Amino acid sequence: MTENLNDKLTFIDLFAGCGGLSLGLEQAGFFPLFVNELNSDAMETYLRNRDAEFPHLRQRFHSNDIKSIVSDEGFFQRLFGDLSAQFGQSIQAGDIDLVSGGPPCQGFSGIGIRRSYSVDKNQLPSNHLFQDMAYFIHHVRPKVFLFENVEGLLTSRWTKEGTKGEAFKDVLNTFRSLEGYTVRYKLVRARDYAVPQNRPRVLLIGVRNDLVKSAMADDDAVLAGFLPAPVGMYPDLIDVLSDLIDPAFENGGHTTKYVNSAKSNWQKEIRTLPSGQLLQKGSRLTEQEYSKHSPTVRARFQAMIENGGIIPPEMRTKKFAQRLLPQKWGNKGPSITACSLADDFVHFAQARSLTVREWARLQTFPDWYEFAGKRTTGGIRRAGNPRENIFEREVPKYTQIGNAVPPRLGLEVGKHILRILG
Repeated sequence: MTENLNDKLTFIDLFAGCGGLSLGLEQAGFFPLFVNELNSDAMETYLRNRDAEFPHLRQRFHSNDIKSIVSDEGFFQRLFGDLSAQFGQSIQAGDIDLVSGGPPCQGFSGIGIRRSYSVDKNQLPSNHLFQDMAYFIHHVRPKVFLFENVEGLLTSRWTKEGTKGEAFKDVLNTFRSLEGYTVRYKLVRARDYAVPQNRPRVLLIGVRNDLVKSAMADDDAVLAGFLPAPVGMYPDLIDVLSDLIDPAFENGGHTTKYVNSAKSNWQKEIRTLPSGQLLQKGSRLTEQEYSKHSPTVRARFQAMIENGGIIPPEMRTKKFAQRLLPQKWGNKGPSITACSLADDFVHFAQARSLTVREWARLQTFPDWYEFAGKRTTGGIRRAGNPRENIFEREVPKYTQIGNAVPPRLGLEVGKHILRILG
């Protein structure tokens, strides 16, 4: 059966990762037409969770390498032709509602900077992918486009001798050079949109001038009405994770079924399938596999739990950098950012690191969302080595989640874009 797009708002997601932003946009009411993601594991995660509702994506409408797209003179003509044939209606440049994208950011993130091995950022190929995104937008002419990246982009230099903020200036000027769009930007924090962590992200949004009713001169995208105002209401960790606590968990083992009923409204929402069914006690639970810690490490974790996160002096080591997650945030609010290592944080009630499922919840992925690839990896396989021209990186489950845009943030942004589109 051919899907009728007349009553749907459509989007294309570039550099989509495992699909966090896409999921939020879909929950807001957007329909995905095409997806791009370089890493095969992240792409498989994306497609696996959409096979039932959006089978056309796996069948034809996905691509791994954006470089192959922008270097192919006939790509856009074929894309519009294929989309028109797939959905039985003419789809041309200017018809698609939204193009979103978050190019890889390792050269601008705090972690990425530490791993850059003193290589100038203008030498990292991934740092110039915003130009490819702009090229794509130029040809598709969406009604709205959304660019997402890390906080560090705002202050990054191309070289050590460069000017603070010059990288973002180039990004901003590139998107503002697209004819016919009004562009605004904002540094937002996911905690302001009901996500249980800080997660600061730069959001840059362009609205086609024929849809701009009014826009303030201020670059602030929220004040200009291009992005949603904060909604607040982030949950405490006890509300997010308490139903996943298995009293009988085994070090290095896994829990395959829910051992508790949902204990909060937030848990009920995250445990609800797209069909509306709530996953009950005894239902299948995925990604709840526990890291295998040595007795020494487990003792250190337990001491942290018993001492409010403080490690006794006799247990301290130079390499031990874990932090204890609190049950409740208190007045300061969430103070974490999802990372890509299994052992970044210690569970607030059990002497262990967090599972993939628990990390996914901190990013507001629902429990039905499953991840492809390795659980974790390390060293050069995950970080690469730009100094040695090694740019390929493994993207295991923890990294996919850590790199993702929280779906809940995508949902709030998506709902606001719906209002812009009328």
